[in-house]
Amino acid sequence: MPSLLIADDHPLFRAALRQAASDAVSGMQVREAESLEGVLAALDAAPDTDLILLDLHMPGNHGLAGLAAIRAQHPGVAVIVVSANDDPRVVRRALDHGAAGYLPKSSGLNELHEAIRCVMACEQWLPASLRASVTRAQSSLHDSELAARLASLSPQQFRVLALVAEGLLNKQIADRLDVQERTVKAHLSAIFERLGVRNRTQASVVLRELELSDPARQVV
Repeated sequence: MPSLLIADDHPLFRAALRQAASDAVSGMQVREAESLEGVLAALDAAPDTDLILLDLHMPGNHGLAGLAAIRAQHPGVAVIVVSANDDPRVVRRALDHGAAGYLPKSSGLNELHEAIRCVMACEQWLPASLRASVTRAQSSLHDSELAARLASLSPQQFRVLALVAEGLLNKQIADRLDVQERTVKAHLSAIFERLGVRNRTQASVVLRELELSDPARQVV
């Protein structure tokens, strides 16, 4: 039975996506999460999840960092980014960081159905209105290299990196992950080497480079 995780903090939008997804694929098993922490917990509980519809700006997820976390910790799960941000450069970055599709929140039901079916068939999907502009938006070499470096981290190393970015000390990280402090230090050494950085501050900057402004919260 195909399985879908809807990751969005708006209950009404989740309900609409649930109904649309059920209409798109017969027998689809649908679960929901309203924060990035909830998404990762749901994937840990059901790692065989086929597809995620991911909001870029749900709690705990500020831009592409959540996408990077999912791709690092659960690389077998396909992700369609669902966002109010339809800037072709942002779409290009999302694809470079491992998204299988990108769905603007202004999309209609037919586009949502098509996106789910295409990605479930292991194809990449973009709405027709964005395909040409995203094709013209060339990938950034820096972004491509950043995606590759993040993808080289193990799931546990990515968790350590995320906690470093939150400002936690080694002992706090060890307590949070239920490991010994020397294990955290070993992970940090590997993280620094794989990311090409020298210290915790530089490692934190790597994740901050994935932050995006939320158009829904911009003051006009």
